[in-house]
Amino acid sequence: MQAYLLDFANFMLRWLHVIAAIAWIGESIYFVMLDNGLRVPKAAEDRDKGVFGEMWAVHGGGFYHNQKYATAPAKLPADLHWSFWKAYTTWLSGFALFILLYMANPSFYLVNPNASWEWAASMSGWQANVMALLFLLGGWVVYNELCKRLSPNMERDGVLSLAVAVMMVVVAYLSTQMFSGRAAFLLTGAVMATAMSANVFFWIIPGQRRMVAAIKAGETPNPLDGKRGKQRSVHNTYFTLPVVLLMISNHYSFAYSHELAWVIMSLFIFAGALIRQFFVLMHAGKIQPAYPVAGTALIAVAFWVAAPSPSPAADPDRAAVGLEQAHAIVETRCAACHASQPSQPGFNAPPAGVAYDSPQQTAAQRAQIQQVVSSGYMPLGNMTGMTDEERMAIAAWAE
Repeated sequence: MQAYLLDFANFMLRWLHVIAAIAWIGESIYFVMLDNGLRVPKAAEDRDKGVFGEMWAVHGGGFYHNQKYATAPAKLPADLHWSFWKAYTTWLSGFALFILLYMANPSFYLVNPNASWEWAASMSGWQANVMALLFLLGGWVVYNELCKRLSPNMERDGVLSLAVAVMMVVVAYLSTQMFSGRAAFLLTGAVMATAMSANVFFWIIPGQRRMVAAIKAGETPNPLDGKRGKQRSVHNTYFTLPVVLLMISNHYSFAYSHELAWVIMSLFIFAGALIRQFFVLMHAGKIQPAYPVAGTALIAVAFWVAAPSPSPAADPDRAAVGLEQAHAIVETRCAACHASQPSQPGFNAPPAGVAYDSPQQTAAQRAQIQQVVSSGYMPLGNMTGMTDEERMAIAAWAE
């Protein structure tokens, strides 16, 4: 019953997280499109009252006229729309999922016993939890300091962008050295997602509140508040596609179980940013296909890097292993989780719906089993004690 309750809580939290993320990302993308699609107002009276740009649109059977003020408008309505709870709900629900799925069982999901760094491979569960929290916090601190020090007045944003790109490569590398593959991808995405939410909480909304307060007091708002909010919003829009990809990566072990997982992750991050740039420019009326072409090229490189060897690595002098022997190993080392009725505590159903109750079910997953077993990713944390001899046998398993 406990496993079922955890599964149900996971189900509902994931639903909330996806709903909030769709609402936040959708609104963010809309406002970027709106901001880039503005045109100089045609009416002289609009220009005289400080309208910087306008957009006419049709949707749902109605016509819309959006206007943006370069300076403070003469009067603010009492029901001014604010955008922040979607961002906070996305982060809070995502963090709750991380606690429920990863931090509740860190030895299983966070610790990487095959890490090349001995201290990382030997972390206890509570140490892995602390390290994961410090990783998220450290990512935000470093990113925030880069913004404050490299482009405090938003005059060196190009240099800042390069620095943030380098930072994300470092984050990808460190995560794969310190944590298990799936957790590494998730935590790298969470570093960006944390920066996105923190940008809203610490910079965008406080700056907007100061601007509104100044307007109501009859004062001129500090232009840096608007520029800084725009800077952080731009960063958020380029983080969006990579974060979404990393959050769904836990279904694809070919990426996170690879020895060059950090390279694959970095390629995906840059590909997402390049593809997003195409849409950002398109909204401004500039069609530059070089960006999606470059993004697609990076995805192709990632595909090439992640591609498995033509045949599993095996001792050439070793006799081929048959299904019966392979299923016996899988049944002993994997079926505690991958069974129609898992015996492993915390599992109410087999992960990804993959069960090895019969030799036929095992045979259907041969390629996938060989990939994750030979890479050392499975069993997670090697909690069932699979031996090197057994891994070699799985690698020698022939159809």
